[in-house]
Formats: sequence, structure tokens, C-alpha cells
Amino acid sequence: MSKSQQRKGRSGKLELMRILQQYNIPAEPGQGSTPDVVGVPGIHPEVKRVERLNVPEAMAQAVRDASRFGDGIPTLFHRRNRSPWLVTMQLEDWLKLYRK
Repeated sequence: MSKSQQRKGRSGKLELMRILQQYNIPAEPGQGSTPDVVGVPGIHPEVKRVERLNVPEAMAQAVRDASRFGDGIPTLFHRRNRSPWLVTMQLEDWLKLYRK
């Protein structure tokens, strides 16, 4: 991964973190081998800030990491340049949240 890609990924995590904080969610950037963003209760955020995203592959990573960290429902936050943030979840997980 190039340095510019790493910078873009890091800036995407910080951007999402700031948005979540505006909604009083105590999100903080992950460090090293931690999740991308920490402090989102019940959610394991996987953050992708790319133009071409392989959603099934990224979601599989979110599922693996959520199991590894045990921090919540695997949730993919992603956006392209000049586009809004999108959130992708497995339907089963979304239904659990909706029922609450």
C-alpha cells in the first residue's frame, strides 16, 4: 500500500470518528493492531475510504476482525471521493439492531 493510500485511509478513519463524535458516540481512532475506530458500543467498525471497494471482501474482513476483537457487530463504513458515507451490515445483524 502506498503512502498516499495509507494517508487517505487514516484521514477517512479520523473523518468518520469526528462525525460519530458529533452524535455523542465516544469514538476514538484505533492504534496499531486495534480496530479502525474504537469506542462505538456494540459495533465493530471497519473503515474503508477508497474509490473501488470490494464490498464482500471488506465485509469478510469486518466479520473476521469482529470475531477476533469481540467488540460487536461487524459493520463496514465506506465512502468514495465527493460521496457520502455508507454503512454495510449483514441483514441478520441489522435486524437485531432494528428489533431493539
